[in-house]
Amino acid sequence: MDIPGLPARRAALNLIDAVLRRGETLDQAAGSALARVSGDADRALARAIAGEVLRWRADLDDLIDSATRLPLADDAKARAVLEIMLAQVLRLETPAHAVIATGLPLLMGGPRRLAHGVFSAVTRREAVLPAVPTLPEAAIERWSAAWGERVVDIAGGLAAPPPLDLALRDPAETAAWAERLGGISLMSGHVRLSRGTAVEHLEGFRDGAWWVQDLAASLPARLLGAGEGRKALDLCAAPGGKTLQLAAAGWDVTALDLSKRRLERLGDNLKRTGLAAEIVQADALKWAPEEKFDAILLDAPCTATGTARRHPDVLHRIGARQIDEMVEIQSAMLERAAGWLKPGGTLVYAVCSMEPQEGEEQAPKVALAPAPVRPEELPAGLAPTAEGWLRTDPGMLAGEGGLDGFFVARWIRA
Repeated sequence: MDIPGLPARRAALNLIDAVLRRGETLDQAAGSALARVSGDADRALARAIAGEVLRWRADLDDLIDSATRLPLADDAKARAVLEIMLAQVLRLETPAHAVIATGLPLLMGGPRRLAHGVFSAVTRREAVLPAVPTLPEAAIERWSAAWGERVVDIAGGLAAPPPLDLALRDPAETAAWAERLGGISLMSGHVRLSRGTAVEHLEGFRDGAWWVQDLAASLPARLLGAGEGRKALDLCAAPGGKTLQLAAAGWDVTALDLSKRRLERLGDNLKRTGLAAEIVQADALKWAPEEKFDAILLDAPCTATGTARRHPDVLHRIGARQIDEMVEIQSAMLERAAGWLKPGGTLVYAVCSMEPQEGEEQAPKVALAPAPVRPEELPAGLAPTAEGWLRTDPGMLAGEGGLDGFFVARWIRA
């Protein structure tokens, strides 16, 4: 019989291995990695341990290497176990005795004695992690070239998981919901709560008064304004935050996505919030509408490197090949979407990516009239670029809890 807590640590190891060795996302790996972990708390713990290791891996490895005479191989199991042990002590504030009791049984013989010695040496000298995590070399190289000195602030924004952002069904109730839930609001229709809040137990969840949506992720749909019964297409819609926004803003929404499972979640969210949309399961690169739209929101498939605060696996999985693949898909989708607009219709393009190839280098290719983003459409502290686009990154609004990284642009068909 396993020691209590040991299955969660074993699952964390498997999650990390799936990301680093097989290039899976944490969500993809969770099904098999967590299969033998019972209880929501232990499953959440395994995810938290894996997330902190992926967030701080370079710095954890530096501590490990500082306590060994000969460097451990990058793929040595002892290194992986030490990473999860140190992440628990230094990031999750787990008592050292509990870490030892649930970490060392993952190893046998010499590696076990080595891990015990290294862990003891690091904790005995009260070592600490730096204030800002060291990014993987590939991410540093790409983002330094793209964003220059901002890369330090971006890395700082990745130091901890994000707070919980809520989008409200009725923006007129913003102040009331912020007070009820004990949160803050950074713009109308938004409430931010501290992380770790159990969503399903919050007031307003069952009534559908709000849904979970990062503040930056909510900005693209806001740029379409009030619908007043006009027709809007939400491309790549699931799991549905932007569909809910558009429906709440009075648009007659068609929500299209390829994933049946994710569309089922969208349907559940529509039912919970009492909002309506036509749901279409189809491939956006093959599907064609019967009539054109007044507005199209294309939240395109992308590398998702802008979501590294909540999905630190992207720091380790994404490289030039994945970026090139996404750029090709995005270009094809933009071309198709532009042709589905009515005269005078608006197209908003968004990607939750920090890669300029997916944003700043995509936008100039669109053969529509630019409709620049205006400062008054954004939260205080954000501003459009000189080109009239919106670029957010995890280092922005740091004092208020930060943002995901997004690129957003808007056009109108003449």
